Amino acid sequence: MVTSSSFILCSLLLCLVSSQVLATSSSQPKALVIPVTKDSSTLQYTTQIKQRTPLVPIKLTIDVGGIFQWVDCESGYVSSSYRPVSCDSQICMASGSGACVTECYSPPRPGCNNNACSHLPNNPFSNSSGGGEMAYDTAVIQSTDGKTGSKAVAVPRVVFTCGSAWMLEGLSAGALGIAGLGRSEVSLPVQFASAFNIPKKFAICLSSSSSSNGVIFFGDSPYEFLPNVEVSKSLMYTPLILNPGSTAGSYFEGNPSTDYFINLTSIKINGKAVPLNPTFLNITDGNGGTKISTVNPYTVMETSIFEAFTKVFRQEAKSLTEVSSVKPFKYCFSTNNTPYTRVGPAVPIIDLVMHSSSVYWRIFGANSMVQVKEDVICLGFVDGGSNPRTSIVIGGYQLEDNLVQIDLEKARLGFCSSLLFKQTTCSNFNFTSSA
Repeated sequence: MVTSSSFILCSLLLCLVSSQVLATSSSQPKALVIPVTKDSSTLQYTTQIKQRTPLVPIKLTIDVGGIFQWVDCESGYVSSSYRPVSCDSQICMASGSGACVTECYSPPRPGCNNNACSHLPNNPFSNSSGGGEMAYDTAVIQSTDGKTGSKAVAVPRVVFTCGSAWMLEGLSAGALGIAGLGRSEVSLPVQFASAFNIPKKFAICLSSSSSSNGVIFFGDSPYEFLPNVEVSKSLMYTPLILNPGSTAGSYFEGNPSTDYFINLTSIKINGKAVPLNPTFLNITDGNGGTKISTVNPYTVMETSIFEAFTKVFRQEAKSLTEVSSVKPFKYCFSTNNTPYTRVGPAVPIIDLVMHSSSVYWRIFGANSMVQVKEDVICLGFVDGGSNPRTSIVIGGYQLEDNLVQIDLEKARLGFCSSLLFKQTTCSNFNFTSSA
C-alpha cells in the first residue's frame, strides 16, 4: 500500500485539535445518520443538514471523495456562530491548506475575514474551482442506533470552506454546496468521528429511486434495513490504496488524493476473465487505478479496458437482441426476450475482482443495465477516453442498493452485492425519530 508522510502528519495534527469539536448532546451517540436523495434530472445524490445559528436547512450534493464540505457564503449567509479558521491554527495545517487571506478588503463577513485560512473549493460537476475562507459553524445531525433514527445532536464547530455563488452552477436545484466525505482530515466523516468519539468510518447506501431516500451512516454498524435485514455481516473487505497524487479538480501541490482507491486486479464476466493491461490498474505518478465515485453517474473505463470489457460482455449476451445505442451508452438491448429476476435483467454477471480471487464485487443486472426506454436497456458503463486520470471510476449507478463501508482506521473498503438479494433496498432504512 502506498503511504504518505503528509497524510500521517495531518492525522497526528487532527488529534491535537479534535478537542475543539465538541458535541452538545446529553449522551454521546454511537452513530449518526443522514438521508440521501437521488436527483432524477442531474443524477446527483444530495442530502440536507442543518447549519448556522439560527439553524437553516442546507441542501448539499454528495462527493464521496471530496476533501471537505463547502457552502456558498455569498448569498445571504447569516449566523452568529460563524468563526473563521485562523491561518496559524493546527486545523488549517491539518487540512492541507497552502494559502492565507492576510487582508480582506471589505467589512468582515462570512467568507471575508483577515488572517483566515484559505482552501480551494471545487465543483466537480461543472469543473469550476475558486479560493475560499475556511470557517467553523454549528451543525445538527440525527443520531441512530443503526436500526432507526434517533434524536438530533449538535456539533458546534464543524469546519467547512466558503464557496462562491457562481460555483453552484451544475449542482442539483437548490443545492448550496458540496458535502465532501473523502480521505481527508476535514471531511465530514472524520469530523463527526472526532466530535462524538465514534469509529472513523462511514457507510453509504444509495437508493435507485428518486422518490425514496437512501442513507449514510457515520460510525459503527449495525446497518439494519426493513424488514429486519442487518447488512454489516455480509460485507467483504478490500484494502484502500492511498494515491499520493491529488485527483481533485483543484489542490495544493504535494497533497495526496482524497478519493477512495481500491486494488482492482481483474474483471470477470460469467467467470471469463476480461483481457486487461495490468499497467492501467496500477497507480503511477498519481495516474491509473480504480476509485469509487458519486460524481460520475455510471462507471467510466479507459478506452482499451472499455473495449475489452464490452467485447466479452456482448459475447456472453448473445442470447439478447442488440438494438441502436442510446447516449451516453454504446451497447443496448431489447427487453422483449430478456428475462427478469429479483436482481434485475438476467444478463451476464460481472465480477470486479479485488486483491484476492476470493474477494470480488458481483454486479447483477439491476446495477449493470439501465432502462432507457420501455423496451430498451443499455449496458451502464461508458468510455472514458484513452488517457483518463483514473483508469476505472466506479459510478453511482453501480453503487445503488449496495452498501459500501469506508473504514478509515483500518484503511479498508467493505462492500456487499445487491441488497435486492436480501429482499430489501437502500430506501428501507427507518428514519423515524422519537425526538
